[in-house]
Amino acid sequence: MTPLKPYLIRSIYEWIVDNSLTPHLLVNAEYPGVVLPTDFVEDGRIVLNIRPEAIQGLNLGNDEIQFNARFAGKAMRIVAPCKAVLAIYAKENGKGMIFDPDDTDDETPPAPTEPKPPQKPQLRVVK
Repeated sequence: MTPLKPYLIRSIYEWIVDNSLTPHLLVNAEYPGVVLPTDFVEDGRIVLNIRPEAIQGLNLGNDEIQFNARFAGKAMRIVAPCKAVLAIYAKENGKGMIFDPDDTDDETPPAPTEPKPPQKPQLRVVK
């Protein structure tokens, strides 16, 4: 199965925008493959405003999130693998979703175990 996280990010983004709020992404800036403005990284993380009016060319893909934005007046192409996203939330009220940074989401589900055969009932005489 495809990972669930990109679908959750897309649906929460849409929910936040539909409610006229400002969607923000919290991204692990040290994750391999991220392309972010390093001047705005704090403690290895960055908060990105992904409000439609603040960015251009948003692509919420299954593998990565891409868009164009301006930082300190300079245009930049932002690339964040979905696995680097730590949270998506509305700036105004904090509602959204936090993701487990240790969740790999690419593991296959465990194989079903065979049911155990029924055991003989254990009866005792109680006086």
